[in-house]
Amino acid sequence: MRDLDDLFRALAGSKFRRRFRLSAKELAYARDKGFETILSHVRDFVRDRLAPALIPNDGKQTPMRNHPVFVAQHATATCCRGCLAKWHGIPAGRELTAEEQNHAVAAIERWLRSQGAAAGGERGGQLFD
Repeated sequence: MRDLDDLFRALAGSKFRRRFRLSAKELAYARDKGFETILSHVRDFVRDRLAPALIPNDGKQTPMRNHPVFVAQHATATCCRGCLAKWHGIPAGRELTAEEQNHAVAAIERWLRSQGAAAGGERGGQLFD
């Protein structure tokens, strides 16, 4: 698995990955639900949509918008098994281990916190504390 600092440096060099930002609607949803609920969604989505060995609609299972976690998954290349293999060094074709699932969750959480800090900074504080 790729070190998260190294991953985020590489993601910053991708025109496609760095274009993702949470919309006002997605930020409001996250604020209303609270960060612990959003993290619960992260864990559920990784477990149910990313961790299985075989995903019938792999590469198409993650919408591009309308939920903060979906946006974060695209920004962090945790949206499908192909991206996990390419960007994270986690091979497709087998179930993700608990450690690999935790790695994906940590990447998504880090990106969400950065978005919350950016949005909160405009208002004078962290959005996700």
